[in-house]
Amino acid sequence: MISKKASESITIMTELVLPNDTNTFGNLMGGRLMYWMDIASALAAQKHCNAPVVTASVDNISFENSIKLGNVVHIEAIVTRAFTTSMEVHMSVWGEDLTQQFKYKSNEAYYTFVALDPHGKPKAVPQLEVETEDQKKLFDGALRRRQLRLILGGKMNPDDAAELRALFIK
Repeated sequence: MISKKASESITIMTELVLPNDTNTFGNLMGGRLMYWMDIASALAAQKHCNAPVVTASVDNISFENSIKLGNVVHIEAIVTRAFTTSMEVHMSVWGEDLTQQFKYKSNEAYYTFVALDPHGKPKAVPQLEVETEDQKKLFDGALRRRQLRLILGGKMNPDDAAELRALFIK
């Protein structure tokens, strides 16, 4: 199977925070942001594998700064690693106050997607070629993050997580 460059999966999504998107404090609701993040990351995964995908997991999402009513949300998604049938996608989320011309980081997260064949079964995905140092760092950490996800999901014995164990046991 042919490999694809990480840059080919980059997806940038921009949304305007409207009153229906906010809570009583005038902040973007976390659920709405997660919905937009799921769309952006699914598009990045689909660009990588040229197939429909389903969300397999969502890693820890920590909100650093709230995004206010009337501000703009920028979500940048990129595939960080491809496994057999799954792909990890990293997202960076930024808020932007257009009137004050101020851009700020809101949060980041990792989503995992599985590619599907026409029968709805998992399908092999192309391997990933990293091109930059930042992409290499994300790629290198992806196996540890994957092992942690599998352990927490009850699909891997902690004793079998060699990459993850190497961080703690010398």
